[in-house]
Order: sequence, then structure tokens, then C-alpha cells
Amino acid sequence: MAETTTSLGIDELHAYWARVCAPGSAAPLPQDVVKTLLAGLRLNVLETLRYLHQKQPSYAQFEAWVWERNGGELEEVALNRLRRALAGEAVGAEVGDLEHVEGLTADDLAHWHEHGYVILRNAISSEAAEIAETAIYDFLEMDRDNPESWYRESLGHSIWVPLLRHPALVANRRAPRIHKAHAQLWGREDLWVTIDQGGFNPPERENWPFPGPHLHWDATLAEPHCLELQGILYLADVDEDQGAFSCVPGFHRTLKQWLKSIPSGMDVHDYARRTLTMTPIAAKRGDMIIWHHLLPHGSSPNRSQRPRVVQYMSLRPTRFAYTEEWKS
Repeated sequence: MAETTTSLGIDELHAYWARVCAPGSAAPLPQDVVKTLLAGLRLNVLETLRYLHQKQPSYAQFEAWVWERNGGELEEVALNRLRRALAGEAVGAEVGDLEHVEGLTADDLAHWHEHGYVILRNAISSEAAEIAETAIYDFLEMDRDNPESWYRESLGHSIWVPLLRHPALVANRRAPRIHKAHAQLWGREDLWVTIDQGGFNPPERENWPFPGPHLHWDATLAEPHCLELQGILYLADVDEDQGAFSCVPGFHRTLKQWLKSIPSGMDVHDYARRTLTMTPIAAKRGDMIIWHHLLPHGSSPNRSQRPRVVQYMSLRPTRFAYTEEWKS
């Protein structure tokens, strides 16, 4: 494990590799640094961990894999931005000057503070959303207009679509309005977008009940409760009964007190599903829902006639406050 950095010249990547492939040989990197590192190198967290654990590559092999995941193309400008950010230097927005980009309105921001989520209308164009929607249908080998094709075994009993790097999804991650809205909510522009997957939630039927995810948190419930954002981009119109993203509005403001009300010995998620009611959020093609990660949330059963087709993404600054302890 004495190999050093080679083609990418990023010390943090070497430390991350060493920590995963030789536990105990290197100190763990802070969680926010790991998230920035992987997002900056256009890597999905789960695929990266899976590769490292299964292949146990040398560091040179790992760097070669990073290049391969990016089609052999990692722009030096982007790499320099990542190196500078990890070194503690101030960097601007990945997509350029955001000053004149239209973002969230005053009413949107008031809604965010009250309810813990906001709908960014026209986050991307309707045309861009439809191109991405088509890419998901093509990836799944499904016909948009043939309901019988929506239940192919290739997807399995899941709503997740492991399509990560299609050019349409990549383009959506660089949408200026998405970066502007997140910059407003974070109060800074040095943001890094996750390489996340798509989603396909077809109408329920007898042999295809809704598989979830049901009400849950993707965040630790340990205190202190910190800010983090999650997002879902609707690639087609979604009605309330169409498997819409659902959450408990405003719960980020009452979570601390609610946790004190849980009966001793009861599982948090069981108690939440018994006592909390989620609200489905309808929106149009190209709209993005951004929510505070402390809101209990989930998908919902699709009882309409059309699938829900979406793209997931989150944007985070280089460094941010988080709680080390995991509690769920």
C-alpha cells in the first residue's frame, strides 16, 4: 500500500483508496471531503465502493478505473477546481457566473423555510426533461406507449434505474437554475453535484405492488441536526396519485421534539409510519423538488395510468457541517 498518486495527482483519492482497500492503514477522510471528492470525479458512491471492495485494485488500477468511468475524459479545468477546493481554496460555481441566473423567488424561499421543501419550476426545459425521460425508457428497453412493456424483469421489483452517465442526465446536472437554487439554499456557490440514478415507478397492478421506498430518512437522527439537501427532477408530469415524491412538510422544525415522544423500545421508523402522514407533491415535467434531508419522505404507490419517471440529484458545498454519529 505504498503507492502514491499518479495521473490525477489528488492526495485525497489516494487516502480514500488506502482506507477502503487496507483498513487501518490510513486515517478516515471526513464525510464531506469524501462526498466532494467522488462528486468532483463524477463517481457514484455505491459503484465506487463496490469496485474497491470486490476488485481490491492497486492504486494505479483505481485511477485507471476513474478515467474509464469518465470515458477517458476529465477536463483539467474541472480537476484543478477540485484540487483547489480540497486544498481549502475558494472556488466558484461549476457552471459559471450565477449572478444573472433566475433562481428561487422570495415566496419560494419563504415556502422552503416553512415547509422544508420547495418546487423549482422549470429547473430544466421541457425538451431536456423529455430527452432524459426517453433515455430511461431506452435503457430499460420499454415502450413509453405500451403498458405491458413497463414491467420487464430487467428492472426487477424496484423503482431505481441504474443509469448514471447518459449525456441527457449529465446535461441536467449542469442546469444553471438548479445550481442557482441550491446556492441560494446553501448560501454559497462552491457546489458539487452527485452522480445519481434515475427512477421509474409504473402503475401498481396485481403482480407488481408498489415496492417502496416508504417513509424514511436518509440522514442520521442524532443531534446536532444539520442542513443537507436532496432533490428529485420530474422528467414527465406527475400527479399526486402517480407515485409522486411524498414528505411530511415542516417536520424539520419539529423533529427534535417529536423524537422525545417516541415510546421506549419502539423503532423510530415504525413509530413514524404509524403516526406521520406524508403529502404527495405533484409537479410538471422539468420541475425539481428540493427538500431538507430531515423531512421524513418516500415515494408513493402509483395509482394512475402513467409511470413516474425521474432523475435524482443532490448538490453540496465542498465542506459542510454534519453529525458523525449515525442514529436511525
